Formats: sequence, C-alpha cells, structure tokens
Amino acid sequence: MAKRPKLTPEQRQESARIAALTRWAKEDPAAQAARGQAGLLAKFEREVRAADPTASDAEVVRRAEAARAAHMRRLAFNRERARQARKAARAT
Repeated sequence: MAKRPKLTPEQRQESARIAALTRWAKEDPAAQAARGQAGLLAKFEREVRAADPTASDAEVVRRAEAARAAHMRRLAFNRERARQARKAARAT
C-alpha cells in the first residue's frame, strides 16, 4: 500500500468539507441535529441526576437546560477569544 503524502491544513479542511457535503447529500441534517441535541441534553440530565439524585424530574430538566445553555455560551465565549487571539497574532 502506497504511503499518502501529508495534507496541508487547507487540504484537510477542504477534504472535511467534501465529506460533510457528501454526508448531507444522503441524510437529513435536521434529523441528525435533533438527535445530537437530544443526546446532549440527556448527557446534562445524567450529570445533574448524578450530582443530586433526590432532585425531582422537573428540577432535573430545569438544571439540565441551564447546564446546556451554560455549555453553549462557554463555547461561544471560547470561540470569540480564539478569534481575538488569531486576529492579534496576525496584527503582529
């Protein structure tokens, strides 16, 4: 088997885009997104239940939704900080 040459970051990114478009040409992205969001919420519900097994079902759902919102905001915050760092690095 021939050894493939290493891809540049730009080539890897383009390869990933091609793979994603190929996948979405065969599947419904809305169904996949819904499944992913349900799985993420279930993860937070498990974490809340593990932290407080006596919490009512309604309280577990409330806390899980808050944990999910905090997670999404944390991702957005970190993404913005990374953008600023890249911008600052290009400016120097």
